[in-house]
Amino acid sequence: MSIKSDKWIRRMAQEKGMIEPYCEHTGGDKISYGLSSYGYDFRVADEYKIFTNINNELVDPKEFKETSFVDFKGNSCIIPPNSFALARTVEYFRIPRNVLAICVGKSTYARCGIIINVTPLEPEWEGHLVVEISNTTPLPSKIYSNEGLGQLLFYESDEQCETSYGDRKGKYQNQHGIVLPRVEDQK
Repeated sequence: MSIKSDKWIRRMAQEKGMIEPYCEHTGGDKISYGLSSYGYDFRVADEYKIFTNINNELVDPKEFKETSFVDFKGNSCIIPPNSFALARTVEYFRIPRNVLAICVGKSTYARCGIIINVTPLEPEWEGHLVVEISNTTPLPSKIYSNEGLGQLLFYESDEQCETSYGDRKGKYQNQHGIVLPRVEDQK
């Protein structure tokens, strides 16, 4: 298995639709996004689900209550101290059968105490990536919509997997919007 370079990512995005919309690289006064040397910096959309404890719900992935979140849409999102929000990527991803992508955080946010979950994008998974954004600080933190939030690293295997996420018809396949935790029988 080998990590893939900018040249490979560009080709897969342009020829195979692996990343849509695809961007070469954008920085300036924005938190950078687009193609990097060995990855792709994705953007977060302007839709958020901010965790709240006002209903004092038990957090249970098998019986998750949507009332644990407050929906928010805007150019930026304030995450309360020691809390988190869910968001989705602007980009829609189509992962090839012999590729595994890993989602990691960007150092700009990490230096502010903002951590995103490390998440695998399995072979033949496709959809908008739902990202958990944790504010580890005792102060409110600001996230900017339509700017870079994290990076995907792409690893190509020298052989295809026997059973892909697509073959299994995984529970988060083709997700649009912010999809909450599911168990297998909740389609």
